Amino acid sequence: MPPKIEIYLVIKNQNSMLKQYETVFIMTPVLSDEQMKETVKKFENFLRDKGAEIIHQENWGLKRLEYQIQKKSTGFYHLFEFKAEPHVVAEFELQYRRDERIMRYLTVTLDKDAIAYAEKRRTHNFGQKKEPKPETPFEVKHEPKRVIKYAPIEETFDELIDEQFVEPVVEPVVEPVAEPVAEPVAEPVAEPVVEPIVEQIIEPVVEQIIEPAVEQTIEQVDEQIVEEIFEQTIENKEE
Repeated sequence: MPPKIEIYLVIKNQNSMLKQYETVFIMTPVLSDEQMKETVKKFENFLRDKGAEIIHQENWGLKRLEYQIQKKSTGFYHLFEFKAEPHVVAEFELQYRRDERIMRYLTVTLDKDAIAYAEKRRTHNFGQKKEPKPETPFEVKHEPKRVIKYAPIEETFDELIDEQFVEPVVEPVVEPVAEPVAEPVAEPVAEPVVEPIVEQIIEPVVEQIIEPAVEQTIEQVDEQIVEEIFEQTIENKEE
């Protein structure tokens, strides 16, 4: 068999082994924009070096997680859609596990239905926010003027004047007369009777206790004075 035919068969078998994959990975939110782009470029270069064909990639930006991963509630999402051999995918996921900047990843094989849906998503921008349509200026509709027709007046001009100048009869308003409010008369407060009670309590005390005590003290004082005078007279005589 000529060598050209052998090379053709080898290339055909290699192309038949290629499969289409889609991988999404989440990077830690502590990365800066430059570090995030550097991480994405690293995995992109790895796929190209391994002979993979990158069909499409999307940067989903910073998104909130459904549950915390490594005590982080947000992360940078990125998607790759590529064609490669199965062993390339295994080596690619090994790079995910070795990189500390990757918190989670998921790689799936696309069948024909998934490939068709991915193509529609790329062309029709499924899942992306649509730009709002420019608002059209509000048009003001001018309504036709209404013509008001008055009915003929049967009354004469004099009767109308008389009715307009008739003074209305105003009934006098009778205001209620306020009744005088009687001021309360202050009753004299009875003073407490103190003198009779004091006399009843103090007089017996004075008569029974204080007066006898005073009399005894006076008698004792008189006796002491007499004794002193007597002693002084005796001493004077002896001298």
